[in-house]
Amino acid sequence: MLMGRLRLRKEQGLSQGLEPRTPKAIYQKRAGSGSRRDQARQLVIDLETRGSQALPLFISCLEDTGQHSLASLLRTSSQAAKPDLEAVRPLNLVPAVVRPEELRVVKQDPSKPTPGAQERLRRNTDLAYVLNADPCGHCLIINNVNFCLKSGLSTRTGSNVDCEKLQRRFRLLRFVVEVKSDLTARQMLQALVELARRDHGALDCCVVVILSHGRQASHLQFPGAVYGTDGCSVPIERIVNIFNGASCPSLGGKPKLFFIQACGGEQKDHGFEVVSAPPEDRAPDSTPEPDAVSFQDEPGNDDQPDAVSSLPTPSDIFVSYSTFPGFVSWRDTKSGSWYIETLDGVFERWAHSEDLQSLLLRVANAVSEKGVYKQMPGCFNFLRKKLFFKTE
Repeated sequence: MLMGRLRLRKEQGLSQGLEPRTPKAIYQKRAGSGSRRDQARQLVIDLETRGSQALPLFISCLEDTGQHSLASLLRTSSQAAKPDLEAVRPLNLVPAVVRPEELRVVKQDPSKPTPGAQERLRRNTDLAYVLNADPCGHCLIINNVNFCLKSGLSTRTGSNVDCEKLQRRFRLLRFVVEVKSDLTARQMLQALVELARRDHGALDCCVVVILSHGRQASHLQFPGAVYGTDGCSVPIERIVNIFNGASCPSLGGKPKLFFIQACGGEQKDHGFEVVSAPPEDRAPDSTPEPDAVSFQDEPGNDDQPDAVSSLPTPSDIFVSYSTFPGFVSWRDTKSGSWYIETLDGVFERWAHSEDLQSLLLRVANAVSEKGVYKQMPGCFNFLRKKLFFKTE
């Protein structure tokens, strides 16, 4: 088509007396001044702006009209103007083989630190208690199962299951575990005072576990009371205050942990409907019992508050209750209490990586989902730092 247009314009130029527009004339007109090679390069640039076929057709016209040397020059110039494709060719990259499992994205809970951050937190003595001693400390378990007839308190069947689980668990956590069974209220206080008077200077922590019947009690600091086998009760705050700075100076600044498996009262929580309870929460042959005694039927008058006005403000104390104050705490006669069973399972799975507060949140959530009647564990936390158990 270009040749036709060139011939047509040549004929028009001759008929109108104009300068003929041959390919050579076009070349000379477009290229302007400069060397012959520069002129050819400029013409190539001009023609390439008119489409990909303009330059080849123009060179073809030059060859058809006998302008072979000019056609050869333009062809050489066009090739010189093209980029060196070898120079920009990508390297021969070897494709990597990625397995499907390597493409999985591990979701990190933003509320929890990464394992590396957790380890740094554990070693930061400004934020976490130091539990390097081996053994870490003493653990006293008071397990009251059989009560005297006049107390009116039932046998706590299944409590020995709880006791055995806790013995094993705290030994694994590097505590020296001591179990005392079926103690009267006075004997309970004697055992606690004896523990507080020991030298804990080379140790880092102390644990007290009480498995018994319980009830509501007047209090200033910590709610509830637990029963001795004689039917007399001991207020929780009296137990805790045995280990304050005045009574137990060698535990000053060190964490003192109390785990109370006992009822906080006689109310039974029916809960509120959210979703149906999972069937596995309660075995068909399970027989849950409360660890509760009526507040009004309490023998004696042991629910008066102790004189605590001169006690220092509690510090480094953590009291974990199996149930909310005023409510019953459920115990299965075969598998033990809901609270202790869950506590043991959570500690087994998570104690190596999570702090005490996180562990107890897991316990509270798991227990709250159990049973027809509901139970909600809770705690009073007066710790100054995070506490990570010694697991290695």
